[in-house]
Amino acid sequence: MLLKFTKMHGLGNDFVVVDAVSRKVYFNPAQIQRLSDRNRGIGFDQLLVVEPPSNPELDFRYRIFNSDGSEVEHCGNGARCFAKFVTEKGLTNKNTILVETKRGRAQLNIQANGDVQVDMGAPSFVPADLPFTPATTASLYTVPVGAESVELTPVSVGNPHAVLKVDELSDALVERIGPQLESHDWFPNRVNVGFMQVLSADEINLRVFERGVGETQACGTGACAAVVAGIKQGWLAPSVLVHLPGGDLRIDWQGEGSSILMTGPATKVFDGQIYL
Repeated sequence: MLLKFTKMHGLGNDFVVVDAVSRKVYFNPAQIQRLSDRNRGIGFDQLLVVEPPSNPELDFRYRIFNSDGSEVEHCGNGARCFAKFVTEKGLTNKNTILVETKRGRAQLNIQANGDVQVDMGAPSFVPADLPFTPATTASLYTVPVGAESVELTPVSVGNPHAVLKVDELSDALVERIGPQLESHDWFPNRVNVGFMQVLSADEINLRVFERGVGETQACGTGACAAVVAGIKQGWLAPSVLVHLPGGDLRIDWQGEGSSILMTGPATKVFDGQIYL
């Protein structure tokens, strides 16, 4: 089958987006792994599949697959690329788009400058929602990692995250701790790992080791998780500029019970086609 696709990125976190509204398209994990190969395929961090909604009150459904073929609940950078994709392809003329994901509903607002603001929903710090299975309940957890231990804040923003506050961001730290925490026994469904350097109450540097992918240039849900974790711990203000390797995101959160608002760009790279 000849597959039409669009390559996009959100601050360097790259996606292949496929229209399954106009034409039914199905993928198996082996096909996704082959397509994601950066030497023999197209290359991407995640595959986004745009589908008709199951609820007529919503505009679309979209599914998110990691490069290893696993399906995930939510993706902030992907949501922004999705919004730009459906408007540029003429699938909608709305500036406010309601979608369903594996996690639930989301609202996407396309702004006048072309940036997209995503209502990411309310976060949860309840361990069972990640899931996270420590021996005791706390606000800041000490987790054994090999011969050492790290302090982290677990938070679900539709997918599971572990946020570490660090003094400096180094390759050695991310490469050593990231994969060990991703598959740690205390995270039965694995976890995305964020390394946050606090510059001030309203500005942070962040690197994210993503579950099923590895470190990416940017992670929208990771930025949300880092900011809400920092606010919960008293380190950050309600509006924070997040510097990721691929660029910047603005994250706003007013506290318990409130939705997280993420604002940032989405960029089309090219259209293409490939045989599955």
